[in-house]
Amino acid sequence: MAPAYDWQLTEDLDDFLARAGGFLRSRPALHTVPLTVTDALRERGLHLYGDQAPLFGFLGEEGNGGVRAALIHTPPHQLNLTPLTADEADSLAARLLALGHPVPSVSGKTATAAAFAEAWERRAGATGRIHQRQRLYRLGKLEAPEPMPEGRARVAGPADRDLLMRWFKEFGEASGQRGFIAPGEWADARIAYGGATLWETPDGTPVSLAGVTRQVAGQVRVGPVYTPAHLRGRGYAGAATAAVSRAVLEAGASEVLLFTDLANPTSNALYQRIGYREVADFTVYWFGD
Repeated sequence: MAPAYDWQLTEDLDDFLARAGGFLRSRPALHTVPLTVTDALRERGLHLYGDQAPLFGFLGEEGNGGVRAALIHTPPHQLNLTPLTADEADSLAARLLALGHPVPSVSGKTATAAAFAEAWERRAGATGRIHQRQRLYRLGKLEAPEPMPEGRARVAGPADRDLLMRWFKEFGEASGQRGFIAPGEWADARIAYGGATLWETPDGTPVSLAGVTRQVAGQVRVGPVYTPAHLRGRGYAGAATAAVSRAVLEAGASEVLLFTDLANPTSNALYQRIGYREVADFTVYWFGD
């Protein structure tokens, strides 16, 4: 007999975390995005990423009280999925379509994202295309970049707000990522918890940025990492990333993670040189234009 899938969907964040939070914390590396997004929503409000109410959900197999998969969706941004089988992805597509819930894009481990994209195309008549292939890395032994550029790292403060806003906007444009949050909101949040580190030259000029999420379930995710185009190739991004990685380790993080765009061999090589090791590949699909 085929398994029955019971997707529990809610707009109540507290209820979702009470019922599925343990599952998310059980694999903090693979679940880094839902962990950090729900933490941000809890800290700064449910409409942090848009005017529409977020949707949360988890999968419980009938006859079994456990949780084996989860989703978060902060419209109008991408649906984020923990690993699913093809049948589970199909059942979710059917459920969301029956509810009239739009899905502009989806992100998950590569097999999961592909399975949902196929199901959504078939059921909803949408046309999906791969927007980005990503790789999730975990820090092993941190190595100092060679050669190390002159300068120092410092945590960004209120006086850096305009710079953080500008660089966050430029990062989104350069990386082709849709803005998940307004630049001012992002800058204010990062300044509030010390989540943005600048590498500056000996004369005090900021030349690179490395951000970090707040620590949740022992994991911290580095990002964005950004150096203006005219300053690249001088080792600033590696220095900033190494500095912020060391800082979060010293602050007690048990896992330090980051995502890269697989289309950028330079950044993938850089992070591996300073000690980051592959965890899993993820894919983002966009539906429609």
